[in-house]
Amino acid sequence: MAAAVCVQSLLPPKLPQLLERDPYLVPFETDFQRRYSLFCNHLKKIEENEGGLDKFSKSYKTFGISQLADGGIYCKEWAPGAEAVFLAGDFNGWNPFSHPYKKMEYGKWELLIPPGQDGCPLVPHGSRLKVVIRAQNGDLLYRISPWARYVIRDEGKVNYDWVHWNPPQSYIHKHPSPKRLKSLRIYESHVGIASPEGKVASYKNFTYNVLPRIKDLGYNCVQLMAIMEHAYYASFGYQVTSFFAASSRYGTPDDLKEMIDVAHSMGITVLLDVVHSHASKNSEDGLNKFDGTDSCFFHSGPKGTHQLWDSRLFDYANWEVLRFLLSNLRMWIEDYRFDGFRFDGVTSMLYHHHGIGTGFSGDYNEYFGLHVDEDALCYLMLANHMIKFLHPECITIAEDVSGMPALCRPVAEGGGGFDYRLAMAIPDKWIQIIKELKDEDWNMGNIVHTLTNRRYEEKYIAYAESHDQALVGDKTLAFRLMDAEMYTNMSVLSPLTAVIDRGIQLHKMIRLITHALGGESYLNFMGNEFGHPEWLDFPRIGNNESYHYARRQFNLTEDHLLRYRFLNAFDRDMNKLEERFGWLASPPAYVSEKHEANKVIAFERAGLLFVFNFHPYQSYVDYRVGIADPGKYKILLDSDDGEYGGHQRLDHSTEYFSEEYPHNYRPNSLMVYIPSRVAIVLQNVDVPKGSSL
Repeated sequence: MAAAVCVQSLLPPKLPQLLERDPYLVPFETDFQRRYSLFCNHLKKIEENEGGLDKFSKSYKTFGISQLADGGIYCKEWAPGAEAVFLAGDFNGWNPFSHPYKKMEYGKWELLIPPGQDGCPLVPHGSRLKVVIRAQNGDLLYRISPWARYVIRDEGKVNYDWVHWNPPQSYIHKHPSPKRLKSLRIYESHVGIASPEGKVASYKNFTYNVLPRIKDLGYNCVQLMAIMEHAYYASFGYQVTSFFAASSRYGTPDDLKEMIDVAHSMGITVLLDVVHSHASKNSEDGLNKFDGTDSCFFHSGPKGTHQLWDSRLFDYANWEVLRFLLSNLRMWIEDYRFDGFRFDGVTSMLYHHHGIGTGFSGDYNEYFGLHVDEDALCYLMLANHMIKFLHPECITIAEDVSGMPALCRPVAEGGGGFDYRLAMAIPDKWIQIIKELKDEDWNMGNIVHTLTNRRYEEKYIAYAESHDQALVGDKTLAFRLMDAEMYTNMSVLSPLTAVIDRGIQLHKMIRLITHALGGESYLNFMGNEFGHPEWLDFPRIGNNESYHYARRQFNLTEDHLLRYRFLNAFDRDMNKLEERFGWLASPPAYVSEKHEANKVIAFERAGLLFVFNFHPYQSYVDYRVGIADPGKYKILLDSDDGEYGGHQRLDHSTEYFSEEYPHNYRPNSLMVYIPSRVAIVLQNVDVPKGSSL
């Protein structure tokens, strides 16, 4: 879209379609117009002043330090509050004044270091460097470039050091990125904990030990957290210190590139958990106070600090902040071949109150007005526009708890431009149910409402539990369901207690109904698929810097004497079934039954019939279920199968024949045997795939 054309029509060109779909948005038409105008004006200014978005977002190739074709070194920084800027490092014996930058317009500084007499760069690969800032008070500040590609921390040191990364031969990708997926089955992962061993695991370990496991489990997408460099390991990667550097605690940049390349060879899409909502307060090895002021990259004063996260907040209205963040996204796509992003902390970005102390009821007035940070929203629109324009195959996901309307609609409609949003109410609902209600009191209608309550034509990622629940101080679903008995009764050699039996059966049912009913994509945090025991706790002073809980015990699923393998097998077959029938890419399910007394939920999606009996002890023989298509039905997936730790009460050779007997507003019906705490998936074997609802 040409910027000039865009500015002439300040009303989003496809806004009428959005308002027609949701007439309750009509009173906020001027808000959509204002937001879109801001977006268009940014595009126009970028076109006029930078030569277009393509060139503007390529700034990662010129800022920081880069090698020229003749062997020279070009350095460029934005430090508007600096009195002078120098480069020091191994190459000049750490002389803080021998290589001064030249001051340019708009707070930029540049330095050209000619090649040596032999034509080689004077700053070789592996050199340690610092940008030296003379602050306004005369102090000399040794800083890491905001654009640094590789930073390391030596053993025994507190701060990270900047290392010039320019190997003679960088990793060459061999495999193309997978085609854009219709059904996303996401395996959310953390490289450092992806090993049963008590240590920081590596990119290499993930490449050769974890990716094959993910592929076998039927996931087609990996979402990587804690990749952007973060000085504090226990921050889970959410206190970023170096935005352009892949975390060195797992290996080198080339190791990460190889990992992504191998994932692509398996047909696995790779997403980056990108943190553009805030930054670490670290100054010596972070972005904070880079030029000696508190306003470089961030809002000055209290507005620039997040009260709960104790981190710095970006000034999204600042031209150079836009350059930095847009270039950051592009670097991860083009250098590392990431296939898209999960944007963290979007709610904090969207509102001046950052969601602190604010509950969102769904009243549309909560999403429009002066409390919305339209500069931040405009940045997200620009980011999505840039990604779709330059790399249309890429996927973007918003982590937004507020439910802002149109966040996942195209920018041309006045939307935020995201492809998916996280269905964050679902894991909260499951925790609430398990913590607060007896099994007899589970409300089927409330479960169905939570799983299906999503905005029309905005795609949602369903997940049964979040990675935060795995952290120390909280509990995973498996741990809440089985708790202390996981330590003593997960062996098949021990009696199957009522607690373990209940936990295993409900764990499977909760995951399947979330997968099949909750959205247009599904996400699982690593290890939760098999009910990983205990919690996740990163090494810190409070646990004597122990790695004992900062690991994933994948080996538990390989021990045939442990019941974890049952949950692992069910998760695998659930994903494989979705791969065959594609319910995530199908229209939303038709729910025919949510029976409170019987605790039964039944629905159809992608030509399959799903029946869930959540009753703790009541089984039903000849239970009538409404269906759309007549025919012969057979069981495809049965949570009561012995392979999944079930009680094998169903005969899979049974054929279920429909009757022309309307039931629950469906033209046909059939009778099934549905035992207590069991979920079954049936297929109409008489109907070609795709012809049914």
